[in-house]
Amino acid sequence: MSGETASVSASEVYQRIAANVQRVVRGKPRLVRLAVAALLSEGHLLIEDVPGLGKTTLARCLARSVGGSWSRIQFTPDLLPGDITGVQVYRQSEERFTFQPGGIFANVVVADEINRGTPKTQSALLEVMSERTVTVDAVRHEVPRPFLVIATQNPIEMEGTYRLPEAQLDRFTMRLRVGYPDLATEVMVIMGDCANVSPDDLPAVVDIPTLQAAVAQVRAIRIVPAVVEYAASLAQATRQHVDLRYGASPRGSIALVRAAQAVAATHGRDYVTPDDIKEVAHPVLEHRVILTPDAELNQRRPDVVIDQILAKVPAPVLSAEGR
Repeated sequence: MSGETASVSASEVYQRIAANVQRVVRGKPRLVRLAVAALLSEGHLLIEDVPGLGKTTLARCLARSVGGSWSRIQFTPDLLPGDITGVQVYRQSEERFTFQPGGIFANVVVADEINRGTPKTQSALLEVMSERTVTVDAVRHEVPRPFLVIATQNPIEMEGTYRLPEAQLDRFTMRLRVGYPDLATEVMVIMGDCANVSPDDLPAVVDIPTLQAAVAQVRAIRIVPAVVEYAASLAQATRQHVDLRYGASPRGSIALVRAAQAVAATHGRDYVTPDDIKEVAHPVLEHRVILTPDAELNQRRPDVVIDQILAKVPAPVLSAEGR
């Protein structure tokens, strides 16, 4: 893969990673597309669903598909912040303290079952997910670039889980749900499992320089002011909806645009359409809104609210010149 950086488009990078992941993750093309789009936007990804649906498998497949370093941190109640960020260790032979990096120092970090860690441990990720640096004993340490966190979590109603704070959720570009497979897909999954197909069998299909070039290409994808205004209007509407106590922050608006740029790349386009914004609206916005107590009592759901907003806010119609 060395020496090919300049010749590989973001669309081809997507196709390589998606094809590699789908060797193991069967029957979920949209899930895989959005997951790879999160990587191409250099955004963090949260995968949520009940146990046994392949959250960790998907995360490991994504990590294995990208060259460079990757690590897996298994979140448990006894995990300490220092296990994630690193600690100062006294070297007796050198008579000085040296920094011992934690599991967060990798290009791709799989944070498995993140909401089984305590709130104090979860908070260790806040700085690094936002700034790509870690501060230990007042000294800042930069993590490798690109830096991506792929986290999995079980629904908060399950025993032994801690709700992620809103500040933590806001740092994830997308939250995706795997969902149950249909019958044909489940049969394929069982057959694949019987054939000993695992994420560890997957090769790295994209090296770090190529991924960095693809991320730069995605950032340069054209988006006209009307589409930017449409994304901002959707975020504004979440702040004004009667069922929502808090709406999406400006960070959510930025994530909406960057994710849409990545989705445009997965479709082989060099411009963003309103449909790209709509495609990522649910995974980008749902985890960023908070229902009012009355809405919770009436069993309203964030996905229904986002559907209402998408139906209410008019999408711009682009001319051929505006693309």
